[in-house]
Amino acid sequence: MRQNISGESPYEPVIGFSRAVRVGNLVYLAGTAPVGAENEDAAGQTLRVFEIAAEALAKSGAGFQNVVRTRIYLTHVDDWEVVGRVHGQFFSEIRPAATMIVVAGFINSAWRVEIEMDAVIPPVQDSTSFLPFFA
Repeated sequence: MRQNISGESPYEPVIGFSRAVRVGNLVYLAGTAPVGAENEDAAGQTLRVFEIAAEALAKSGAGFQNVVRTRIYLTHVDDWEVVGRVHGQFFSEIRPAATMIVVAGFINSAWRVEIEMDAVIPPVQDSTSFLPFFA
């Protein structure tokens, strides 16, 4: 079953995308930009991305603990360490597979970072259907 998760991006209806899509126990978070934090530095923009991502993940029934993959897009290579440190604030224990890429730019030229996330929600175990290995 597919569940489209909407966010607050003004671009969703124009472009035709969802902030996140949940299919079964998989959640795919679209490239998330720092909407509303255009005047912030790279660290502030990255924190804003994580705020938006947390809300979308929660709507899908997931959280940062479920994230298995991130893709970080930067417009300035010199931001890699600052953005990486913010990423580490959320993922130092979880440690998803991560990629960092420098790109030419985003739709809004003030944005310095955009992040995608993929999450896997563990299935809920039904204790009534559990059969012990040795009966």
